[in-house]
Amino acid sequence: MMRMRWSGSDDGSSRGSAEEAAAGAREVGGEWEMRPGGMLVQRRGWDPGAPPPEMRLRISYGAGRFEVSVCSLATFRELKKILTAETGLQPAEQRLFYKGKERGDGEFLDVCGVKNRSKVVLTEDPTSLERRYVEMRKNARIQSAQRAISAVSMEVDKLADQVTTIEKSITERNKVAEVQITTLIELLMRQAVKLDSIHTEGDASSQKNLQAKRVQKCVETLDLLKIRNSRLKPVVVTTKWETFDPPTTTTQWEYFD
Repeated sequence: MMRMRWSGSDDGSSRGSAEEAAAGAREVGGEWEMRPGGMLVQRRGWDPGAPPPEMRLRISYGAGRFEVSVCSLATFRELKKILTAETGLQPAEQRLFYKGKERGDGEFLDVCGVKNRSKVVLTEDPTSLERRYVEMRKNARIQSAQRAISAVSMEVDKLADQVTTIEKSITERNKVAEVQITTLIELLMRQAVKLDSIHTEGDASSQKNLQAKRVQKCVETLDLLKIRNSRLKPVVVTTKWETFDPPTTTTQWEYFD
């Protein structure tokens, strides 16, 4: 395929150069078409009313090999969009090489000599790879924090049930051993220390704050119950025993000489 290119400093000169290039093309013979960027290329032999033919390209990506179909007049940018569906890489994260040279987004496949069954090498941009690694580490930290918070949440659920039981007992004016209340407060404070040691970011921070408020509320409730419990008098249980008189028995003894 023959190609012609012109350049100009302004619109007038560019237009004039284009006309001169077109005139030169007519002298050479054949039909020409203009591409973006001022490049004249010889028209293909297909029907102008029909869509451009597609071609199959062999893509090499790491250890993988696959094929894609693309329009023969497409740019490398359009090829990258197709490869996004196959690899998951966004166009900005891709680098395409053909015949050992990296190709720019605006370059046309056919102009660069890409033909049916040509091999194109795809690599991931190093800066994109680094960003992906950083993002993976961040997600791993968030998941670890969420698991730790979930474990604390389960313990707080159990302790909160015990707080409810003690509160019900004191409300019914049944005195509770003070050691039960102090032990429960200590267990809750241990969970508070665990929460404080968890490094969080994103949504995990809100989950951590929620559990911290639950612990604080339980401790405050126990402090109030401790005061109420101290004002209760212990219930003294007295047992009245019923006494029975022993039965009267008379025993007759038989004497023997």
